[in-house]
Amino acid sequence: MENSFDLLSRLKTLHLLDQSPSWWWPNHGSFEVVVGAILTQNTKWENVQKSLQNLHNAKILQNHSEFDLHALSCSDERMIASLITSSGFANQKAKRLVTLSKNILSEFGDFKNFSQEVSSEWLLSQKGIGCESRDCILNYACLREVMVVDRYTQRLLASLGFEMFEYDEIQSWLVGGLQWGDISSLYDESVSLAQIYARYHGKIVELSKRGLRI
Repeated sequence: MENSFDLLSRLKTLHLLDQSPSWWWPNHGSFEVVVGAILTQNTKWENVQKSLQNLHNAKILQNHSEFDLHALSCSDERMIASLITSSGFANQKAKRLVTLSKNILSEFGDFKNFSQEVSSEWLLSQKGIGCESRDCILNYACLREVMVVDRYTQRLLASLGFEMFEYDEIQSWLVGGLQWGDISSLYDESVSLAQIYARYHGKIVELSKRGLRI
């Protein structure tokens, strides 16, 4: 295996996402992804799912990005914390979610404008958003051509002999290496590059969570 195209080709043969949503992350392109990106910090996705379900049950989230954004921005932080306890650091995450919602409305007016206009720099300036959360939001919520890197990615590459420690270095390796192969041999033209990045990251996560090796 010489580059990230070889890795993607190998991952694709394993059919890791056959039972997953088209972009891997549930409800891609919605404000719920922004919420999930904050909740999933330092916890398992299964815990996040419980929190998201609680938010749905409380009518804070209803799969309608504009309504959800306004509803969360107007919510009491203590009430939100009580709904997301399964995700850990509930008080901290509740405060960050409410504050972020207010900031999005203040800066962009609505979720549609946010998804079209938000910059990497703006996201990183928000409390509690680092490189991984930023890129999850840009790719899975805003549908941008951004490749997400996480601890699973670093561990997988190290196991294959590509030992890198900096986020940007790993991201550049993943993105840059795709030019060495014919992407059209893996995906048809209806699949955007942003979706390919989304599924690439999803495949790495699923491989690692299942304890598989390549």
